[in-house]
Amino acid sequence: MIEENDTRLQIPLGTANRGYSGIIQHLSAQTAGSALSDHELESRLIELGFVEGARVEILHEGIVGRDPIAVRVDNVTIAVRRREAMAIIVA
Repeated sequence: MIEENDTRLQIPLGTANRGYSGIIQHLSAQTAGSALSDHELESRLIELGFVEGARVEILHEGIVGRDPIAVRVDNVTIAVRRREAMAIIVA
């Protein structure tokens, strides 16, 4: 099987602004800076539906520090802190 190089810009979801939409590429909990362990953060995000290939859209940002953010993952709306959203790499 031949893999094509993905030329789309990959960014952490936590850096995106309201209105951003993209596709989850992978999770990278080591860079998130969360109080949770890497394994626990990745497990929680997967349980919430943040899985590779899922379509995401930032619907709303909190007033203070733009935190938390409301994210639509496929057909479900979830609120997450930006520092946890830093573990979700999207393109």
